[in-house]
Amino acid sequence: MAVIVQKFGGTSVADTDKIRAAAQRAFDAQAQGNQVVMVVSAMGKSTDHLVDLAGELTETPPARDMDMLLSTGEQVSVALMSMAIHEMGGKAVSMTGSQLGIMTDGHHTKAKILSISTERIRAKLDDGYIVVACGFQGVNSAGEITTLGRGGSDTSAVALAAALRPSQCIIHTDVDGVYTTDPRLEKRASKFSEVSFEEMLELAGMGAGVMHSRSIEIGKRFGIPIYVRSSFDEKPGSWIYTDEQTPRRAVAGAALLRNECRVTVFKVPDRPGAARTIFSKIARKNVAVDMIVQNVADDGTTDISFTVQKGDFPDTIAAAKVASNEIGAGGVDFENDVAKISVVGLGMVDTPGVAAKMFKTLADANINILMITTSEIKTSVLVSQENANAALAAVHTAFSLHELNDDGAEERLARYATGDDAADEQTIQLNMATSSDDDGKHLEQVTMESISVHRGQSLIKIGAVPDEPGFASTVFGNIGEAAINVDMIVQDAGTNGKTNIGFTVEREDFERCVALLEEIAPGTGIGPVSSLRDIAKISVAGIGLRSHTDIADRLFNSLADANVNVALINTSEVRINVIVRLEEAETARKALEQEFDDVLIGVQE
Repeated sequence: MAVIVQKFGGTSVADTDKIRAAAQRAFDAQAQGNQVVMVVSAMGKSTDHLVDLAGELTETPPARDMDMLLSTGEQVSVALMSMAIHEMGGKAVSMTGSQLGIMTDGHHTKAKILSISTERIRAKLDDGYIVVACGFQGVNSAGEITTLGRGGSDTSAVALAAALRPSQCIIHTDVDGVYTTDPRLEKRASKFSEVSFEEMLELAGMGAGVMHSRSIEIGKRFGIPIYVRSSFDEKPGSWIYTDEQTPRRAVAGAALLRNECRVTVFKVPDRPGAARTIFSKIARKNVAVDMIVQNVADDGTTDISFTVQKGDFPDTIAAAKVASNEIGAGGVDFENDVAKISVVGLGMVDTPGVAAKMFKTLADANINILMITTSEIKTSVLVSQENANAALAAVHTAFSLHELNDDGAEERLARYATGDDAADEQTIQLNMATSSDDDGKHLEQVTMESISVHRGQSLIKIGAVPDEPGFASTVFGNIGEAAINVDMIVQDAGTNGKTNIGFTVEREDFERCVALLEEIAPGTGIGPVSSLRDIAKISVAGIGLRSHTDIADRLFNSLADANVNVALINTSEVRINVIVRLEEAETARKALEQEFDDVLIGVQE
């Protein structure tokens, strides 16, 4: 008998009428011959109310006590939901995270799931009960209540689906699916019939608003199909599933993440181990770093910029200042009023000019770019908070995301839903790498899909770039017109009205690109151009790279221990790219393979 895990968010259970409606959905699903697990969030704004109560007493509540407090919201919801099902003539049992057997690590307010012991859940399902589960919570080895962080009920739901395979996970929410951007911010957003795990990971991690990124990581790792739909109507929703089965759109969606702070450590000594010191100290605070940008060094120093969530800002600044002093850097600067705009698409890697088009769109809107980072399927920029909504709307329109083409989706979805598409080899490998003899083990373990080396690139840096709208558009527009493909792009945080842009091109285009920059320099304000002709790009790709705060720390540690210096860095939800000198590529690859041997399932040359 199939297991269906239904998750209902806070707005879906905000009052007793909505609780009855949700209970009816579960009751109907069971009547169709399914075993049903409901994962329920706290009612409405209950969690916000509890946070406010704590804030009235203290500005720094102990994390353990916050977990004790916040976990009560879900206990109210599951008890009421169970009562509603009983009233309908059904059988239901409400369970806390501890009663469900959800074991987590010890990080209060940000715990990760280690395992789920499913015996009690399966026994109740086999006896005909609907299991009503507290989302967002678990218990650690000391028996302490832990919570998974904001959005953690999504993670609970997909984790339970993974532990109870074969299963399906349905996310009931206040929107009727996954959109090309948050429809509450852009009314012309289009709804996906289907979207890939990898695209959804990037969108969820960048503020798309529908799903918690850790839940998508678990879905991708275990091949769990996720269906997102409205709690309040019967409109078709959106499927999230394996990357190989979804269309390769150049740009599939756009996202706005407001809750960002930019931190820059200036004049970091350009030597192996400097980045390690910075990110190891931040990792010890259990802070997830988002964008990381390191540009090419000048005069033996470089700047390292990165973004974190506002809630992690105090811990991050404290750690960064300690690290700056320890390595002899020039100091720490920060900016709170920034937002990240990103475009995402599986087909971006095969479509030149996406970044240039994004830069031109923002320039035409007179929006200045504060930072840039790119990866194979994503381009992200940092802009001021005041320009955030305008930037999102401009980008969404420029890529015609309001005219999403879903041709063929119905046929693909029908084939997928009937099971005609077998799991691909990579998904099978992931299941083997993260499963154990017990159901649900290692549910949030990081998994490295590949460590690859691209030896055919060159690195170019433009210094003293005017920190004003339009410059990136002009430079990369000219490069695109010359049919030169650009891979990585990073723009670091500017100072005194100037910034630096570093990017990589194929080595065969190196001389032509440098000559072009020298040609257009007089009319564009391009500053000094420096370069490294013989470089290699080392790419670490996998699941959980951002949510596991120690990954960047481990990466920089292993390269520092191997005495490999990093010339350029950029990051995404699923990939970390570093540029090293060509002669150090093999040393870097071996160091990373050894460091991540415990979680690595593939190596590519």
